[in-house]
Amino acid sequence: MKSAALILLATATMPMTAQVRLPEFTRETLPNGATLILLPKHDVPLISVRAVFRGGAETEPEGLNGISSVTVELMRRGAGKRTAEQIDLDLDGLGATLQSGANRSSAYFALEFLAKTAPAAIGILGDILARPGFPEEEVRKVLARTADQVRAVKDNPGMAIGRYFNGLFFPAGHPYRHSGAPDESSVARMNREEILKYYRRMAAGKNVLFIAAGDFEPKQFGALVREALSALPAGEAAAPARAERVRFAQPRLLIVDKPDATQTYFRIGMPGIDRRDPDRVALLVANTLFGGRFTSMLNDALRVNAGLTYGANSILDQDRLPGAIAINSYTPTKTTAQAIDLALEVLDRLVRNGITQEQLDSARAYIKGNFPTDRLETADQLCALLAELELNGLDRSDVDTFFQKLDELTVDRVNSVVRRHFTRDNLQFCLVGNAAAIQKDAARYAKSMKVIPVKEPGFAAADF
Repeated sequence: MKSAALILLATATMPMTAQVRLPEFTRETLPNGATLILLPKHDVPLISVRAVFRGGAETEPEGLNGISSVTVELMRRGAGKRTAEQIDLDLDGLGATLQSGANRSSAYFALEFLAKTAPAAIGILGDILARPGFPEEEVRKVLARTADQVRAVKDNPGMAIGRYFNGLFFPAGHPYRHSGAPDESSVARMNREEILKYYRRMAAGKNVLFIAAGDFEPKQFGALVREALSALPAGEAAAPARAERVRFAQPRLLIVDKPDATQTYFRIGMPGIDRRDPDRVALLVANTLFGGRFTSMLNDALRVNAGLTYGANSILDQDRLPGAIAINSYTPTKTTAQAIDLALEVLDRLVRNGITQEQLDSARAYIKGNFPTDRLETADQLCALLAELELNGLDRSDVDTFFQKLDELTVDRVNSVVRRHFTRDNLQFCLVGNAAAIQKDAARYAKSMKVIPVKEPGFAAADF
């Protein structure tokens, strides 16, 4: 709490020209190709580490979407001489926490532990990374739980809308069409043999990023980590997926029919950018004003002024491959068309009028005020940020010059970026709700329309 207060105070009092910088860290490539990044941070006696495997959704085999997250979950369900229960008990005994997950470009473990327990904690993580057992019984349990989670997502439109939108927005064969999310068909295809095959390809030294931040001396702690990682074979580096910015010849509308729905969840998308795009900082400002904070154009119009929803926002993808810019909200079934029309009016207003100097100053201050506490305060945040830079081929200058780039923005520059990226042309509409009640009104948004039942397997309708 003390460090958070100090950062907030510093941010509140810093002049507009003040900058932020990443703390100093070291980076080395180990003999097996693994990348090791160490960032000492002695404010609290804790250490956070991230063990990251390059790939994620981008390297999942066709028809096995979601296998990255399943694999890392199973790696901790028995490794070395420990059973799943023993791993959990040993971590609890150390007061350590371990999380795992996968996203569009990686699979990862995030471990936090007391500095004095480093040898034991790294020993456990080393076994998980290099010596998982994949017991058959654990495979069955994890796959059954994953299938249950897929069913739960389909019963929750707020969770399902993102998956259905990805299935509409990204074409067949694109790694972001599923974005690493499993579905009924992919879970049914998974078994121990497929998972083990995927692990052996993924867990190669050349694919590994090991990032640590916290209360350690680099020489001693680095030796522990190097020993743990040495058990991984060099293997072959994952080939990075390639995909161009998605383009559309016409507007399209996908309605996912959930007959018992009393609300409509909707997402409206247009082509976006990748993490390295030179327009990114200007788009961050524009998106903040459009729908990236509570006091945004979208939320003011749909929630505060019209009372059509409890929340409306806009999403700016910033991944290794180009993604989407999307309007996102929900509303009672009877006001579906009214809410969508109003969202489109706000989009038109942004493109037509652009932003003002007052709005630029407000968004710039908002971003500067949140960035230090959102990305740089804790050791875990620093590990996540360093992983993001590595996965996207960026260096520390991306952070060290971030405020400078914000300061250099002008109204004309932001408005030119708005006109280049925000558009009404060929929008992609995804709605989850009661099709019988909303289809007639929604049909005007796109001549090319498809309705699929929520009970139909998968989250991606056939291209139309």
